[in-house]
Amino acid sequence: MTRLDRYLLSQLMALFGFFALVLVSVYWVNQAVLLFDKLISDGQTAWVVLEFTALTLPNVIRLVLPVAAFAATVYAVNRLASESELVVMQAAGTSPWRLARPVAYFGIIVALLMTVLVHALVPLSRAQLAERQAQVNENITARFLTEGSFQHPADGVTIYIREISPLGELLDVYLVDARSKTARTTYTAEKALIVRSDTGPKLVMFTGLAQTLRLADRSLAVTRFADFTYDIGALMGAPTKRAPGWDETPSWAMVSPSDEQIAAAKSTRAGAWQVLADRFAQPLLAPAAALIGFAMLMVGNFSRFGMWRQITLAIIGLIVLQFLTNAAESTMRGTPTLWGLAFVPSAVGIVVAALVLWQAGRPRRPCPRRPAREGAAA
Repeated sequence: MTRLDRYLLSQLMALFGFFALVLVSVYWVNQAVLLFDKLISDGQTAWVVLEFTALTLPNVIRLVLPVAAFAATVYAVNRLASESELVVMQAAGTSPWRLARPVAYFGIIVALLMTVLVHALVPLSRAQLAERQAQVNENITARFLTEGSFQHPADGVTIYIREISPLGELLDVYLVDARSKTARTTYTAEKALIVRSDTGPKLVMFTGLAQTLRLADRSLAVTRFADFTYDIGALMGAPTKRAPGWDETPSWAMVSPSDEQIAAAKSTRAGAWQVLADRFAQPLLAPAAALIGFAMLMVGNFSRFGMWRQITLAIIGLIVLQFLTNAAESTMRGTPTLWGLAFVPSAVGIVVAALVLWQAGRPRRPCPRRPAREGAAA
Protein backbone atom coordinates (compact mmCIF):
# COMPACT_ATOMS: atom_id res chain seq x y z
CA MET A 1 0.00 0.00 0.00
CA THR A 2 1.10 3.55 -0.67
CA ARG A 3 1.46 6.19 2.01
CA LEU A 4 -1.96 7.59 1.10
CA ASP A 5 -3.59 4.19 1.52
CA ARG A 6 -1.93 3.65 4.88
CA TYR A 7 -2.97 7.09 6.08
CA LEU A 8 -6.63 6.68 5.13
CA LEU A 9 -6.71 3.09 6.41
CA SER A 10 -5.30 4.16 9.79
CA GLN A 11 -7.98 6.84 10.05
CA LEU A 12 -10.71 4.32 9.23
CA MET A 13 -9.45 1.65 11.63
CA ALA A 14 -9.15 4.07 14.56
CA LEU A 15 -12.68 5.38 14.06
CA PHE A 16 -13.97 1.85 13.48
CA GLY A 17 -12.63 0.76 16.86
CA PHE A 18 -14.37 3.69 18.54
CA PHE A 19 -17.76 3.19 16.86
CA ALA A 20 -17.62 -0.59 17.33
CA LEU A 21 -16.94 -0.16 21.05
CA VAL A 22 -19.79 2.33 21.47
CA LEU A 23 -22.35 0.32 19.49
CA VAL A 24 -21.41 -2.99 21.12
CA SER A 25 -21.64 -1.41 24.57
CA VAL A 26 -25.09 0.07 23.93
CA TYR A 27 -26.48 -3.11 22.36
CA TRP A 28 -24.88 -5.39 24.94
CA VAL A 29 -26.04 -3.36 27.93
CA ASN A 30 -29.58 -3.43 26.55
CA GLN A 31 -29.52 -7.23 26.36
CA ALA A 32 -27.73 -7.55 29.69
CA VAL A 33 -30.51 -5.62 31.45
CA LEU A 34 -33.14 -8.03 30.10
CA LEU A 35 -31.07 -11.06 31.12
CA PHE A 36 -30.39 -9.54 34.53
CA ASP A 37 -34.09 -9.06 35.30
CA LYS A 38 -34.97 -12.57 34.14
CA LEU A 39 -32.13 -14.48 35.81
CA ILE A 40 -32.11 -12.57 39.10
CA SER A 41 -35.87 -13.04 39.42
CA ASP A 42 -35.28 -16.80 38.94
CA GLY A 43 -32.83 -16.84 41.84
CA GLN A 44 -29.58 -16.92 39.88
CA THR A 45 -26.36 -15.32 41.07
CA ALA A 46 -24.58 -12.35 39.53
CA TRP A 47 -21.89 -14.70 38.20
CA VAL A 48 -24.47 -16.60 36.12
CA VAL A 49 -25.80 -13.30 34.76
CA LEU A 50 -22.27 -12.24 33.79
CA GLU A 51 -21.65 -15.61 32.12
CA PHE A 52 -24.85 -15.41 30.09
CA THR A 53 -24.21 -11.85 28.95
CA ALA A 54 -20.63 -12.76 27.95
CA LEU A 55 -21.94 -15.64 25.81
CA THR A 56 -24.22 -13.21 23.93
CA LEU A 57 -21.32 -10.87 23.13
CA PRO A 58 -20.09 -12.58 19.88
CA ASN A 59 -23.53 -12.33 18.31
CA VAL A 60 -23.82 -8.67 19.36
CA ILE A 61 -20.46 -7.89 17.75
CA ARG A 62 -21.56 -9.64 14.56
CA LEU A 63 -24.64 -7.45 14.33
CA VAL A 64 -22.94 -4.09 14.86
CA LEU A 65 -19.73 -4.49 12.81
CA PRO A 66 -21.27 -3.48 9.42
CA VAL A 67 -22.90 -0.43 11.01
CA ALA A 68 -19.64 0.48 12.73
CA ALA A 69 -17.78 0.20 9.41
CA PHE A 70 -20.34 2.47 7.74
CA ALA A 71 -20.22 5.03 10.57
CA ALA A 72 -16.41 5.06 10.59
CA THR A 73 -16.25 5.61 6.81
CA VAL A 74 -18.78 8.45 6.81
CA TYR A 75 -17.20 10.18 9.78
CA ALA A 76 -13.66 9.85 8.42
CA VAL A 77 -14.54 11.21 4.96
CA ASN A 78 -16.59 14.05 6.46
CA ARG A 79 -13.69 15.02 8.71
CA LEU A 80 -11.24 14.92 5.80
CA ALA A 81 -13.57 17.19 3.85
CA SER A 82 -14.05 19.65 6.73
CA GLU A 83 -10.30 19.91 7.23
CA SER A 84 -9.76 20.42 3.44
CA GLU A 85 -7.61 17.28 3.19
CA LEU A 86 -10.05 15.69 0.77
CA VAL A 87 -10.04 18.83 -1.39
CA VAL A 88 -6.24 18.75 -1.55
CA MET A 89 -6.26 15.07 -2.55
CA GLN A 90 -8.77 15.69 -5.30
CA ALA A 91 -6.92 18.80 -6.50
CA ALA A 92 -3.75 16.71 -6.79
CA GLY A 93 -5.54 14.52 -9.31
CA THR A 94 -6.65 11.65 -7.06
CA SER A 95 -9.85 10.18 -8.46
CA PRO A 96 -12.73 8.81 -6.39
CA TRP A 97 -11.77 5.31 -7.57
CA ARG A 98 -8.26 5.81 -6.20
CA LEU A 99 -9.59 7.10 -2.88
CA ALA A 100 -11.95 4.13 -2.65
CA ARG A 101 -9.08 1.63 -2.61
CA PRO A 102 -8.21 2.01 1.13
CA VAL A 103 -11.94 1.92 1.90
CA ALA A 104 -12.13 -1.43 0.10
CA TYR A 105 -9.13 -2.66 2.11
CA PHE A 106 -10.88 -1.53 5.25
CA GLY A 107 -14.09 -3.34 4.31
CA ILE A 108 -12.18 -6.55 3.59
CA ILE A 109 -10.50 -6.40 7.02
CA VAL A 110 -13.89 -6.01 8.73
CA ALA A 111 -15.27 -8.84 6.57
CA LEU A 112 -12.46 -11.15 7.75
CA LEU A 113 -13.30 -10.32 11.37
CA MET A 114 -16.94 -11.12 10.72
CA THR A 115 -15.99 -14.37 8.99
CA VAL A 116 -14.32 -15.64 12.16
CA LEU A 117 -17.38 -14.62 14.16
CA VAL A 118 -20.14 -16.10 11.99
CA HIS A 119 -18.38 -19.38 11.19
CA ALA A 120 -16.90 -20.24 14.60
CA LEU A 121 -17.38 -17.94 17.58
CA VAL A 122 -21.12 -17.23 17.24
CA PRO A 123 -22.19 -20.90 16.76
CA LEU A 124 -19.96 -22.06 19.63
CA SER A 125 -21.21 -19.33 21.97
CA ARG A 126 -24.83 -20.09 21.08
CA ALA A 127 -24.29 -23.79 21.76
CA GLN A 128 -22.70 -23.04 25.12
CA LEU A 129 -25.48 -20.59 25.98
CA ALA A 130 -28.19 -23.13 25.13
CA GLU A 131 -26.43 -25.78 27.22
CA ARG A 132 -26.15 -23.44 30.21
CA GLN A 133 -29.80 -22.45 29.88
CA ALA A 134 -30.77 -26.12 29.96
CA GLN A 135 -28.66 -26.62 33.08
CA VAL A 136 -30.28 -23.64 34.77
CA ASN A 137 -33.75 -24.91 33.90
CA GLU A 138 -32.88 -28.27 35.49
CA ASN A 139 -31.56 -26.58 38.62
CA ILE A 140 -34.25 -27.12 41.25
CA THR A 141 -32.96 -24.42 43.59
CA ALA A 142 -33.09 -21.81 40.84
CA ARG A 143 -36.57 -22.73 39.67
CA PHE A 144 -38.66 -22.67 42.81
CA LEU A 145 -36.54 -22.55 45.99
CA THR A 146 -36.89 -18.80 46.45
CA GLU A 147 -37.04 -17.35 49.91
CA GLY A 148 -39.95 -15.27 51.12
CA SER A 149 -42.53 -16.25 48.50
CA PHE A 150 -44.92 -19.10 47.76
CA GLN A 151 -43.81 -21.18 44.77
CA HIS A 152 -45.76 -23.78 42.75
CA PRO A 153 -43.26 -26.08 41.00
CA ALA A 154 -45.99 -28.53 39.96
CA ASP A 155 -49.75 -28.86 40.00
CA GLY A 156 -50.90 -29.45 43.56
CA VAL A 157 -47.51 -28.64 45.16
CA THR A 158 -46.81 -25.45 47.11
CA ILE A 159 -43.56 -24.61 48.87
CA TYR A 160 -42.53 -21.68 51.02
CA ILE A 161 -39.07 -20.96 52.50
CA ARG A 162 -38.62 -18.15 54.96
CA GLU A 163 -34.90 -17.78 54.45
CA ILE A 164 -31.94 -19.40 52.69
CA SER A 165 -28.75 -19.14 54.75
CA PRO A 166 -25.33 -18.40 53.21
CA LEU A 167 -24.49 -22.08 53.77
CA GLY A 168 -27.41 -23.17 51.59
CA GLU A 169 -29.67 -24.23 54.48
CA LEU A 170 -33.40 -23.76 53.98
CA LEU A 171 -34.90 -22.31 57.16
CA ASP A 172 -38.57 -22.69 58.17
CA VAL A 173 -39.85 -24.79 55.29
CA TYR A 174 -43.55 -25.18 54.50
CA LEU A 175 -44.54 -27.71 51.81
CA VAL A 176 -48.02 -28.84 50.75
CA ASP A 177 -48.49 -31.90 48.52
CA ALA A 178 -52.06 -32.14 47.24
CA ARG A 179 -51.42 -34.24 44.12
CA SER A 180 -53.20 -37.27 45.49
CA LYS A 181 -56.97 -37.42 45.13
CA THR A 182 -57.39 -39.23 48.44
CA ALA A 183 -55.06 -37.36 50.79
CA ARG A 184 -53.33 -34.04 51.33
CA THR A 185 -50.04 -33.80 53.22
CA THR A 186 -48.52 -30.70 54.75
CA TYR A 187 -44.86 -30.70 55.80
CA THR A 188 -43.25 -28.16 58.10
CA ALA A 189 -39.62 -28.23 59.16
CA GLU A 190 -37.21 -25.98 60.97
CA LYS A 191 -34.42 -26.66 58.51
CA ALA A 192 -33.88 -28.50 55.23
CA LEU A 193 -31.11 -29.25 52.75
CA ILE A 194 -30.95 -30.12 49.05
CA VAL A 195 -29.08 -33.38 48.51
CA ARG A 196 -28.04 -34.65 45.09
CA SER A 197 -28.54 -38.31 44.22
CA ASP A 198 -28.48 -40.58 41.20
CA THR A 199 -32.27 -40.43 40.92
CA GLY A 200 -32.45 -36.65 41.24
CA PRO A 201 -32.38 -34.01 43.99
CA LYS A 202 -33.86 -34.82 47.39
CA LEU A 203 -35.19 -32.43 50.02
CA VAL A 204 -34.03 -33.60 53.47
CA MET A 205 -36.06 -31.91 56.23
CA PHE A 206 -35.04 -31.84 59.91
CA THR A 207 -37.15 -31.45 63.05
CA GLY A 208 -40.54 -31.16 61.50
CA LEU A 209 -44.11 -32.25 61.29
CA ALA A 210 -46.11 -34.13 58.63
CA GLN A 211 -49.91 -33.70 58.69
CA THR A 212 -51.87 -35.98 56.37
CA LEU A 213 -55.55 -35.20 55.77
CA ARG A 214 -57.62 -38.09 54.39
CA LEU A 215 -60.28 -36.56 52.18
CA ALA A 216 -62.69 -39.50 52.46
CA ASP A 217 -63.41 -39.24 56.19
CA ARG A 218 -61.69 -35.87 56.87
CA SER A 219 -59.40 -37.52 59.45
CA LEU A 220 -56.00 -36.03 60.24
CA ALA A 221 -52.82 -37.99 60.95
CA VAL A 222 -49.90 -36.14 62.52
CA THR A 223 -46.34 -37.46 62.42
CA ARG A 224 -43.32 -35.83 63.99
CA PHE A 225 -39.94 -36.57 62.50
CA ALA A 226 -36.30 -35.82 63.24
CA ASP A 227 -35.43 -36.07 59.57
CA PHE A 228 -37.48 -36.81 56.47
CA THR A 229 -36.55 -37.14 52.79
CA TYR A 230 -38.87 -35.77 50.12
CA ASP A 231 -38.25 -36.56 46.44
CA ILE A 232 -38.42 -33.19 44.70
CA GLY A 233 -36.71 -34.60 41.62
CA ALA A 234 -40.00 -36.22 40.66
CA LEU A 235 -41.52 -32.75 40.33
CA MET A 236 -39.12 -31.85 37.56
CA GLY A 237 -39.79 -34.83 35.36
CA ALA A 238 -37.19 -36.71 33.38
CA PRO A 239 -34.60 -34.44 31.80
CA THR A 240 -34.87 -34.26 28.06
CA LYS A 241 -31.81 -34.24 25.84
CA ARG A 242 -31.67 -31.10 23.75
CA ALA A 243 -30.90 -31.43 20.06
CA PRO A 244 -28.63 -28.70 18.66
CA GLY A 245 -29.93 -26.62 15.76
CA TRP A 246 -28.09 -25.17 12.78
CA ASP A 247 -27.46 -21.89 14.60
CA GLU A 248 -25.38 -23.81 17.15
CA THR A 249 -23.41 -25.85 14.60
CA PRO A 250 -20.03 -24.64 13.26
CA SER A 251 -19.85 -24.09 9.52
CA TRP A 252 -17.36 -26.88 8.85
CA ALA A 253 -19.90 -29.40 10.19
CA MET A 254 -22.61 -28.13 7.81
CA VAL A 255 -20.81 -28.55 4.49
CA SER A 256 -21.89 -32.20 4.30
CA PRO A 257 -24.28 -32.81 7.22
CA SER A 258 -25.10 -36.37 8.17
CA ASP A 259 -28.61 -37.76 8.39
CA GLU A 260 -28.34 -37.75 12.19
CA GLN A 261 -27.51 -34.04 12.22
CA ILE A 262 -30.39 -33.24 9.88
CA ALA A 263 -32.82 -35.22 12.03
CA ALA A 264 -31.55 -33.63 15.23
CA ALA A 265 -31.92 -30.13 13.76
CA LYS A 266 -35.42 -31.03 12.45
CA SER A 267 -34.46 -29.56 9.09
CA THR A 268 -33.30 -30.57 5.62
CA ARG A 269 -30.02 -30.50 3.73
CA ALA A 270 -31.26 -27.44 1.84
CA GLY A 271 -31.91 -25.75 5.17
CA ALA A 272 -28.32 -26.40 6.25
CA TRP A 273 -26.97 -24.94 3.00
CA GLN A 274 -29.25 -21.93 3.39
CA VAL A 275 -27.77 -21.19 6.83
CA LEU A 276 -24.27 -21.78 5.49
CA ALA A 277 -24.83 -19.43 2.54
CA ASP A 278 -26.15 -16.77 4.89
CA ARG A 279 -22.98 -17.06 6.97
CA PHE A 280 -20.82 -16.55 3.90
CA ALA A 281 -22.94 -13.58 2.81
CA GLN A 282 -23.01 -11.73 6.14
CA PRO A 283 -19.31 -10.64 6.07
CA LEU A 284 -19.82 -9.12 2.61
CA LEU A 285 -22.21 -6.56 4.12
CA ALA A 286 -19.27 -4.78 5.79
CA PRO A 287 -17.43 -3.76 2.58
CA ALA A 288 -20.76 -3.01 0.92
CA ALA A 289 -21.80 -0.66 3.73
CA ALA A 290 -18.38 1.03 3.83
CA LEU A 291 -18.30 1.57 0.05
CA ILE A 292 -21.86 2.90 -0.01
CA GLY A 293 -21.00 5.42 2.70
CA PHE A 294 -17.85 6.52 0.88
CA ALA A 295 -19.42 6.69 -2.59
CA MET A 296 -22.36 8.81 -1.48
CA LEU A 297 -20.01 11.37 0.09
CA MET A 298 -18.14 11.68 -3.20
CA VAL A 299 -21.24 12.97 -4.97
CA GLY A 300 -21.59 16.71 -5.45
CA ASN A 301 -19.25 19.66 -5.13
CA PHE A 302 -17.58 21.19 -2.12
CA SER A 303 -19.89 23.26 0.05
CA ARG A 304 -19.21 25.52 2.98
CA PHE A 305 -22.36 24.24 4.63
CA GLY A 306 -20.92 20.76 5.02
CA MET A 307 -21.84 17.40 3.53
CA TRP A 308 -25.18 16.85 5.22
CA ARG A 309 -26.91 16.09 1.92
CA GLN A 310 -24.39 13.40 1.03
CA ILE A 311 -24.56 11.98 4.57
CA THR A 312 -28.36 11.77 4.25
CA LEU A 313 -27.98 9.88 0.96
CA ALA A 314 -25.49 7.52 2.61
CA ILE A 315 -27.87 6.77 5.49
CA ILE A 316 -30.70 6.12 3.02
CA GLY A 317 -28.40 3.74 1.15
CA LEU A 318 -27.63 1.85 4.37
CA ILE A 319 -31.34 1.59 5.17
CA VAL A 320 -32.06 0.19 1.71
CA LEU A 321 -29.21 -2.31 2.12
CA GLN A 322 -30.66 -3.49 5.45
CA PHE A 323 -34.14 -3.70 3.92
CA LEU A 324 -32.82 -5.94 1.13
CA THR A 325 -31.06 -8.11 3.72
CA ASN A 326 -34.25 -8.58 5.73
CA ALA A 327 -36.26 -9.33 2.59
CA ALA A 328 -33.74 -11.95 1.47
CA GLU A 329 -33.76 -13.61 4.90
CA SER A 330 -37.57 -13.72 4.95
CA THR A 331 -37.70 -15.25 1.47
CA MET A 332 -35.05 -17.87 2.25
CA ARG A 333 -36.75 -18.78 5.52
CA GLY A 334 -39.84 -19.82 3.59
CA THR A 335 -37.94 -21.43 0.70
CA PRO A 336 -34.49 -22.74 1.75
CA THR A 337 -33.61 -23.74 -1.81
CA LEU A 338 -33.29 -20.04 -2.68
CA TRP A 339 -30.09 -19.77 -0.62
CA GLY A 340 -28.44 -17.76 -3.39
CA LEU A 341 -30.54 -14.74 -2.41
CA ALA A 342 -28.27 -14.27 0.61
CA PHE A 343 -25.61 -12.72 -1.66
CA VAL A 344 -27.98 -10.34 -3.46
CA PRO A 345 -28.00 -7.45 -0.90
CA SER A 346 -24.21 -7.15 -0.69
CA ALA A 347 -23.88 -7.50 -4.48
CA VAL A 348 -26.46 -4.77 -5.03
CA GLY A 349 -24.70 -2.53 -2.51
CA ILE A 350 -21.30 -2.94 -4.17
CA VAL A 351 -22.76 -2.35 -7.67
CA VAL A 352 -24.57 0.79 -6.51
CA ALA A 353 -21.38 2.08 -4.89
CA ALA A 354 -19.44 1.43 -8.12
CA LEU A 355 -22.04 3.30 -10.19
CA VAL A 356 -21.98 6.26 -7.82
CA LEU A 357 -18.17 6.35 -7.90
CA TRP A 358 -18.26 6.23 -11.69
CA GLN A 359 -20.67 9.16 -11.72
CA ALA A 360 -18.53 11.08 -9.21
CA GLY A 361 -15.39 10.48 -11.29
CA ARG A 362 -16.83 11.84 -14.54
CA PRO A 363 -15.40 15.20 -15.59
CA ARG A 364 -17.82 18.03 -15.03
CA ARG A 365 -18.45 20.44 -17.84
CA PRO A 366 -18.29 24.12 -16.92
CA CYS A 367 -21.55 25.98 -17.14
CA PRO A 368 -21.72 28.12 -20.33
CA ARG A 369 -21.78 31.83 -19.73
CA ARG A 370 -24.70 33.82 -20.97
CA PRO A 371 -23.89 36.36 -23.74
CA ALA A 372 -24.04 39.97 -22.68
CA ARG A 373 -26.90 42.00 -24.05
CA GLU A 374 -26.14 44.62 -26.70
CA GLY A 375 -27.88 47.32 -24.74
CA ALA A 376 -25.84 46.62 -21.65
CA ALA A 377 -22.61 46.63 -23.73
CA ALA A 378 -23.52 50.01 -25.23
